[in-house]
Amino acid sequence: MTVAIVLLALFGSAWLLAVIEGWITTGRLSPAAPLYSGLAHLGRESIVPRSPDRVFFEAAPVLLMVVAVLGMAVLPLAPDLVIADLGTGGLFINAALAYVLVAVIMAGWGPDGAYAMIGGWRFLGQLIAYSMLIVMPITAVAMRAESLVNTAIVGSQESLWNIVYQPLGFVLFFIAAMALSFRAPFDLPTAEGELGGGVDAEYTGVRLAVLRLARLTLVVTLASTTTVFYLGGWYGPLLPPWVWSLVKTLAVAVSMMLAGRYLPRIREADLMRWCWVLGIPLALVNIIIVGLLILVVP
Repeated sequence: MTVAIVLLALFGSAWLLAVIEGWITTGRLSPAAPLYSGLAHLGRESIVPRSPDRVFFEAAPVLLMVVAVLGMAVLPLAPDLVIADLGTGGLFINAALAYVLVAVIMAGWGPDGAYAMIGGWRFLGQLIAYSMLIVMPITAVAMRAESLVNTAIVGSQESLWNIVYQPLGFVLFFIAAMALSFRAPFDLPTAEGELGGGVDAEYTGVRLAVLRLARLTLVVTLASTTTVFYLGGWYGPLLPPWVWSLVKTLAVAVSMMLAGRYLPRIREADLMRWCWVLGIPLALVNIIIVGLLILVVP
């Protein structure tokens, strides 16, 4: 039952996100638009490139979807509403999200197309930039909770959310999450204006439908991760705990989409320089500050 509820919440949130994305892009609110778009993709011919690496080409969209679902499996919507409350839940999230790179590289390599391949390698550049900014803020979050169990991490925020306790960590993690989901301004792997869709370019029909659903699902999983680590998870007044988790998750996901609309695309070289020269030192400062706060204010 828990598995069904969590999957329903995940894909329901992805549908809502698609509706909001369409509203932001076209100015028209159409709840049925994602359904029509999905059916249109399913009705189109699913073209296979001339000389693909068939295994990579077929497996990439599915792997991206599996990664997003696996990440969500260890994130609690409520104290008793989590598929697997692992003792190493914080590490599991990081390990699962590492396979986003594998899926995107496969999507770039598989079709044997120039634009797709460039998009895949661009994402590798982004990974080198943002990877430490995923791991180091999680370290500070686990320090405060004295645990890697995700329900314990939420429990540690009952009196004060981590977005207040360690705001620097929140900002760094939020930026890294946007880069990991390759949303604007970190959309170099797709880059409509430069690469004609990049890693998406060679996919059509049902394969493109799965790939786009996987990307939306990944955004929801990353937004839920931000909610669990920094926004107090299920804590909130009046409403049931799972409702608060979903409301916060959707708010983070929408803010990730809106933030990218007003920022220029960032080159992978610039992103690497800023993350390594500025981001990692700031992440170290965040860990030191959290350590001092734990010693001074247990």
